[in-house]
Order: sequence, then C-alpha cells, then structure tokens
Amino acid sequence: MLITPAFAQAAAGGDTNSMLMSLLPFALIFVIMYFLILRPQQKKVKDHAELVKNIRRGDTVVTTGGLVGKVTKVVDDDQIEFEISDGVRVRQMRQMISGVRAKGEPAKEKSEPAKDETSAS
Repeated sequence: MLITPAFAQAAAGGDTNSMLMSLLPFALIFVIMYFLILRPQQKKVKDHAELVKNIRRGDTVVTTGGLVGKVTKVVDDDQIEFEISDGVRVRQMRQMISGVRAKGEPAKEKSEPAKDETSAS
C-alpha cells in the first residue's frame, strides 16, 4: 500500500525525451485526422457555398428533401422560388439545395411577348 522511497524517486526524475515520444502518436493522429476528415469536409462546405451562391433563374435544382424543380425566381440572398410542376411554385432556403442538375440561361430583360403566328391571319 505504501510506495517505497526508491520507486518514488525514480518516477520524479522523468525524461523530457520520453514525454515527447509519448505525445508524438497523439500529434500524428491529429495530423492524419486533419488531412483525411477535416480538410475534405471544409472543401465540400466551400464548394456547396459556391454552388448555392451561383444559383440563377432557369437552373434545375435538387433539394435535400429530394424535390427537383426549375428556379423561377431568386427572392433574395437566402431564398429561391422554384417550380416543381406546372403552376406549383415552392420557396426554399438556398442552403437546403443539394445540387444543380442543369444550368439555365442568364436572366433576360422583359420584352414584348412574341406574337403567335397561327392566330395572326
């Protein structure tokens, strides 16, 4: 139950090289974790932020819930409006967009509607 004086004296004079070698595996594990987990995750978050920032009218988007639709209006920096069926429009937070399937055309300025050739007789 009692520690002998010789054993206690040997433990008190610890070697700094021994302590450094015992901490080396932990540092090595942290470096490996950084390159295998943290760095790719940061790159993925950066790519997603860039994708969300570049959404424009006419893009076909996929939400995290699985809805696929065509962007009809960019409401503001946080929301977009897209059409999932004829006449069915949904507002969605930009961050909830998981991917863009097809890039749309740039937004065109409003002009007069084209006249239908069949009705002009």
